[in-house]
Amino acid sequence: MEAIYGDDPPNTSRAQVQICISALRRMFATHAGPEVIVTRPHGYAIQVNPEQIDAHHFEKLVVKARRAREGDNVEEAIRHYREALSLWRGSALDGIDSRVVQSAAGLLNERRISANEDCVDLELGLGRHHEVVGELTGLVEEHPLRERLRGQLMLALYRSGRQAEALRVYRDGRTMMIEELGIEPNERLQQLEYAILTSAESLDVPEKESQSAPQPAPPAPTPGVPNVPAMLPTDIADFTGRTQEVEQIRRMLTGYDSVRLAVPIIVIGGKAGVGKTTIAVHVAHLLAESFEGGQLFADLHGGIARPVSPMQVLGRFLRVLGVPGNALPEELEERAEMYRSLIADRQMLIVLDDAESESQIQPLLPGNPASCVIVTSRSRLTGLAGATHLDVGVFGSPEAVDLLARIAGSERVLSEAEHATALAELCGQLPLALRIAGARLSARPHWSVEQLADRLQDETRRLDELQHGEMGIRASISLTYDGISEEARRLFRRLAILDTLVFSAWISAALLNKPLEDAQDLLDDLADAQLVEITGRGHGVHAQYRLHDLIRVFARERLAAEEPAAERSAALTRVLGALLALTDAARLQEYGLDLRVLDSSQYWSLPGKLVQKLVAQPIQWFERERPTIVSAIRQAAQAGFVELCWGLAVTAEQFFESRVYLDDWREIHEVALEVTRQARDKRGQAAARYSIGALAITEQRFVDARRNFRLALEHSREVGDDLWTARVLHNLGLLDRLNGRIEDASNHYEEALAIFRSSGHEGELAYVLHSLAQLRLDCEDIDGAKLLLAEALVRSNAHGGRRVRAQVLYRIGMTHLRAEEYVVAAEAFEQSLNAARTISDPVGEAYSLIGLGVSHLRRGALGESETVLRRALAVADTYNQRLAKAQVLSSLGELALADGDPRQAVVIFQQAATLFRKMQMPFYEAKTLVLVQNAVLSTDDEQAGEEARSRVQELMRGLDTALAKQLQEQLDAARARELDKS
Repeated sequence: MEAIYGDDPPNTSRAQVQICISALRRMFATHAGPEVIVTRPHGYAIQVNPEQIDAHHFEKLVVKARRAREGDNVEEAIRHYREALSLWRGSALDGIDSRVVQSAAGLLNERRISANEDCVDLELGLGRHHEVVGELTGLVEEHPLRERLRGQLMLALYRSGRQAEALRVYRDGRTMMIEELGIEPNERLQQLEYAILTSAESLDVPEKESQSAPQPAPPAPTPGVPNVPAMLPTDIADFTGRTQEVEQIRRMLTGYDSVRLAVPIIVIGGKAGVGKTTIAVHVAHLLAESFEGGQLFADLHGGIARPVSPMQVLGRFLRVLGVPGNALPEELEERAEMYRSLIADRQMLIVLDDAESESQIQPLLPGNPASCVIVTSRSRLTGLAGATHLDVGVFGSPEAVDLLARIAGSERVLSEAEHATALAELCGQLPLALRIAGARLSARPHWSVEQLADRLQDETRRLDELQHGEMGIRASISLTYDGISEEARRLFRRLAILDTLVFSAWISAALLNKPLEDAQDLLDDLADAQLVEITGRGHGVHAQYRLHDLIRVFARERLAAEEPAAERSAALTRVLGALLALTDAARLQEYGLDLRVLDSSQYWSLPGKLVQKLVAQPIQWFERERPTIVSAIRQAAQAGFVELCWGLAVTAEQFFESRVYLDDWREIHEVALEVTRQARDKRGQAAARYSIGALAITEQRFVDARRNFRLALEHSREVGDDLWTARVLHNLGLLDRLNGRIEDASNHYEEALAIFRSSGHEGELAYVLHSLAQLRLDCEDIDGAKLLLAEALVRSNAHGGRRVRAQVLYRIGMTHLRAEEYVVAAEAFEQSLNAARTISDPVGEAYSLIGLGVSHLRRGALGESETVLRRALAVADTYNQRLAKAQVLSSLGELALADGDPRQAVVIFQQAATLFRKMQMPFYEAKTLVLVQNAVLSTDDEQAGEEARSRVQELMRGLDTALAKQLQEQLDAARARELDKS
């Protein structure tokens, strides 16, 4: 589209192109066959034999001409040149204004005029100056700034006896160049003018050149200088893996056709020791036969303070191409021109190893697209136009063990396969480290693989162990480290402070106490130098990075040697404070709870706009940062940062709960509890105990939950922290309700509610209100529940988060269900289900599905009810939610009873009652056993009914009077139905 319409295509551009393609296809079908234009996924392509393309035919004739010229077959060369030039009918693609098309046309026109110049040179050498004057006059008029053509015309005129005209051609050209370009003609043209003025004999046609007889043979090449250079180092005998990378490079560098306009360049990037050179040399040997012009190789030593200059490399290349030392130009540009001229007609493979920068490579690139270039570098070299970049990573475990086996011996390594895998992991799967380890084992046949793996376990000695002869990991990484800026080195060292494997970009700002833009520039410098890896888990402000294991070991060495302890501690404090501030912002965004648990001095805040971008999607942010949070809490405890440790743990608690990361939740709060105990931090202990109790509720370990809440209440009241007291009271009320202790639950809820009202914590107020509403429902006070839930919904919409709103909607559904308003109940459950899925809350999803399934059941839609309840059971099983599972089973029992299968209903009810019993929930167990008794009425299982009745009466003795009375009424009703039946 750009080639046809430029930067502003019309809206109908696609249709216009399709119409034109259709017309062209009809035309080609008439003259050239039906399959000329073929459709591709992203457009169209012309599919013809290259011989049918004039440009290909032209290039082929020019190549023949150049070969004939090199073989001193001048007449044959001229014949091929003239045949090639006869193919032209004016400028290439003339009359097409497209910028893209004219760019390609410019290259074709340049090849045409260069061939014309080469042909005229040969004809002038044969004394045919009279014949070419007219042609040259036209060419100079067409290309007035082309100095080679102007010089050829001057020489042809001079040799034709037209000296004055030759000088006028020079003067006209000089005037034009000064006026239009502001420069004098080049030195060669100036010397030619002087020679014409002085009628220098050097301008006459030499006698031997004026004859068309074959020229005498050129002098023999200098002994020892190969005609076809082969400079590649030896291939690696134990080359391992890299099948995909090798194949990709082969595809890129083979299959040359004359239409290709640019030199193919492959840049192989990767960290130190990853095997970039090994791959480049291996592929170069595989492809060597395809490059008849030879192979050039140069180690550019990009990792040292003074890398090899392109001037030096060109000197070596020119010598190996046959240029004697005394003929080497003194200037870089002239050497590059000579180099390109010498290989212009050759198909060559050039390998440039360990490049430092683009400027080091540019003069070494050929001009002929038949040649190819492979570059290796620790830097990304993104400024190398048109290059294909191939980033090489470390080995996978199988390839790593395979390399060890090839070096140290297959039988030896495979006999200790488990230890070999461990050794490969300790080497970070890095090829250089694996090669060193394999060499050490090979040099010490009395060592076992396990022995070397044990020696590498000590991180402080690992880089010492990975040293063999001249090979060493530390030295390899040091080359890169020494080549970056001091600020980048500081960031690199401080990244080793972190215990987390993957880290986000914002951490660099905290480590350096700098704005994120400046810190991320340094982080990207490290990525360009292959000292850190970009993980691909996020983009922009969410980008994440990691340090390779061995690079991390090196960074920790430099950290210990170069960073004072006070600066290390301050950097860690900033990172922990920033993580605490971000977690708090994400929690406020998602759950609407103002829970700043520490003094503001503990928070290290990033700019507000950046924080908004980072936590705009709180759940996704938490998923990215969860490993960092867990690691940071452990690290804060180890460093003695007590408040940061427990503050971060309790701030992140609701994320661990809603995302059901129960193991992480348990671990971090056990760490927080232990560190607060040691520090005798009562407030911290209250917070940690509260969170551990909340975890116990989630896992339905209600006895453990109550024990932790009572200890948390004791600590919070001891330090006078009303907010933590209210939070604990709320959860104690929940336990009381689940145990059927309605009066105690009500007292705890009311006390918590009063504290939250007085403190203005609206989000937490909404949680307590909907808990109180459930209590009212348990007591059959439907109107009271609706009133509380109306207030809870208003507060959750205004000040709460999405999670509390989802829970309030669920409670509203339960209230309508109890009021037998089944359609309205189903609508509320659908809303709560959507809300739970939006915030990725699988537990909330399970309860919403239960409510929805029961709503369908009560209005007689048994099929829909079973489908929904089965989905709820699957979610409950997946996340090990025993309470949800018990409620689903109870509902499925009701479904079986409604479907006319009372025996199946009894079995399912008994399963639910057993779960409630295990969770020590007597009221819910008793309610389920009442359902058992009702189901038994339709069976002959009198024993099951009697056992259920007896157990209910036993449970009633431990319940509040109101609940016991409710259950007794249900038992009496069941008993009456039983008597009616008999």
